[in-house]
Amino acid sequence: MATPKPRVKVPKTASQGEVITIKTLISHPMESGQRKDKDGNAIPRQIINKFTCEFNGQVVFSCDMDPAVSANPYMEFTAKINEPGTFKFTWVDDDGSVFETENKIVIE
Repeated sequence: MATPKPRVKVPKTASQGEVITIKTLISHPMESGQRKDKDGNAIPRQIINKFTCEFNGQVVFSCDMDPAVSANPYMEFTAKINEPGTFKFTWVDDDGSVFETENKIVIE
């Protein structure tokens, strides 16, 4: 499997008190562990099982994922911005791998 690539879309600027939309996607096969390869052997489960978004160190969105989530999971959610800061996005894989990215936002 290629290294999962996280992609995030966050506005660069916002007005104080504005509710913004955040979009995330990570390239990942999300293998459920229930399929078999061409030789009939079970393909091991490997999914992103946890996603967290923090703003200036405070969790603003978090979710657990199950094997039923499709490949390349996409999420969209909103956050109210009261100050400039940094969003930190974290995806955790079954094998313990952690994929992170950050985006800054400024107040106009």
